[in-house]
Amino acid sequence: MNHLHKLQILKRVSPNFVGRCRNPIWQVGSLCYIVENPRFYGTKTTVQTENLDRNLIGNDQSISKISDAARREAQASTALLEYLHSTRSFQFLDAEHMSKYSPVFVKNLLKKVNIDADIRRSITRYLRYHPINEFEIFFESMGLKPQEYSSLLPRDLMYLSDDDLLLENYHVMCNYGIARNKMGKIYKEATEVFRYDYGVLALKLKAYEKLGLSSSFIAKVVVRSPDLLIGDANIDFIKILELLRKGGLEYRRIEKLLSDKSTYNWSQLLSLLNLFGKAGYNDEQLSELISQKPWILREDSVDRALLLIGFLLKFGSTMNQICSLFLQFPKVQVEKFASNLRHCFLFLNEINMEAYEIGKLFRSHPIFIGSFTLKKTNSLLSRLNAGKKRICEVIQENPEIMKKWVKGSKIEWLPDSGEELRSQMLKTKFFVDLGFVENSDEMKRALKVFRGRGAELQERFDCLVIAGLDRNDVCEMIKVSPQILNQKKEVIEMKIDFLINDLGFPVSSLVRFPSYLSYTMQRAKLRLTMYNWLKEQGKVNPMLSFSTIVGCTDNVFLSQYVVRHPRGPEIWEDLKKEICSA
Repeated sequence: MNHLHKLQILKRVSPNFVGRCRNPIWQVGSLCYIVENPRFYGTKTTVQTENLDRNLIGNDQSISKISDAARREAQASTALLEYLHSTRSFQFLDAEHMSKYSPVFVKNLLKKVNIDADIRRSITRYLRYHPINEFEIFFESMGLKPQEYSSLLPRDLMYLSDDDLLLENYHVMCNYGIARNKMGKIYKEATEVFRYDYGVLALKLKAYEKLGLSSSFIAKVVVRSPDLLIGDANIDFIKILELLRKGGLEYRRIEKLLSDKSTYNWSQLLSLLNLFGKAGYNDEQLSELISQKPWILREDSVDRALLLIGFLLKFGSTMNQICSLFLQFPKVQVEKFASNLRHCFLFLNEINMEAYEIGKLFRSHPIFIGSFTLKKTNSLLSRLNAGKKRICEVIQENPEIMKKWVKGSKIEWLPDSGEELRSQMLKTKFFVDLGFVENSDEMKRALKVFRGRGAELQERFDCLVIAGLDRNDVCEMIKVSPQILNQKKEVIEMKIDFLINDLGFPVSSLVRFPSYLSYTMQRAKLRLTMYNWLKEQGKVNPMLSFSTIVGCTDNVFLSQYVVRHPRGPEIWEDLKKEICSA
């Protein structure tokens, strides 16, 4: 409703009604109309708000009735306005804004006042004898909540008029076009701005105008970045403007890209743009990036973007690939995108995919991976009905199959690859070649003990033969201890090397004690070191077999050998700490 229409409404009001109305503000719905002459006197009671609404808008059914609580608060605000303007001599616009945009203060005021039939008169009488802390209502009207401004209240002042610099700089901002209800953010983050001497703040605002910025641009940006008003002109901010302008972005376009709901860290943003620049992006490409993806400007997005870049660099992505990613960035928040990447990495790591394979996936499919959120690993493993190795193979063959595994989707079993059947056939053939009788109890026990693919059995068998053992001896070893083939080829080789070079036993000792390969190297070293010490003390049989020393349980070893020397348990514990913690 424009001002002319408001005046037309007021002209239609009956003169008799005007003579009876004592309120200087008439409220219709949620709108307030100010009468030029603030006081009318009469002998009859004040006309109620419901009658006023009917006189002004007739039978308009679209205006809902005002609740009693809202009416009380409106009348309290009216009384507060009169107090601030007439009694405390605030400028009318200041008094109006403070009374209208401090609902918490007004509610608390109503709780303190003994209300009679006339709410406005009750409030006026209360304020006459109970001065209020004007900084509370002032800060709330600036957009701060009580919990935000409580620590900002001056300890020795109650009246705003006693802080002339605060009001001076407040009015400079008002006159410049900065919204009053957004100044609270500036006060909270850059309080010193309201302490500037006369004329200083205006000069700082003018300094940015000299760069070619409009007052609307400056008013918008200082609310989101109050630090621009502290000290000299912000160099990082100026460099960013120059860079974007060189790239073809006019200031009017940049102003439109800035959000009223975001904050900006110009130093971090400049670092991000410089990073792109070092990767080969010119000013035009950077301006195009900002124009297409304005969310990059936001402080939280810059933080996330820098973390995302670091994350991708660890997987071997180049800066050119990362810059290309940002130009093609999907319609998801950068924080969510980074979270999806991390979630996918954890999933691939939990299914034991090799690091270089994970890196290859992240380098080739970053946009695809960051655009969706996978289900949890345990859920996928149970619903896909497949082992980790099989899932890894499927992903490597076709990474986009993970689109079917996102949260909220129905998971289908992976098709049978036939690998399990082939592996079982290879295991059977391997054991038959070693002399096992097919379907015998001995063979069933061996198949049950062995874990892994059939193709791995021959590789591990050959490893033992290459180490210097006779093929027939290895066959007998496996019949006695088939579990030794559960270990990878590299582990078997390492244990044999340790047996020969560290413990000093010949490789042939494995024929008599093949189970050695099932124990850890720390166990063997601890037992033999302790045995050698006891042998030096003359407390044990110097001809004990290798299998006796390593193969018995800890309890047996302690009770039959270690305790034979008074210091035996102490030496045992010291050796255990030294060897097992290495």
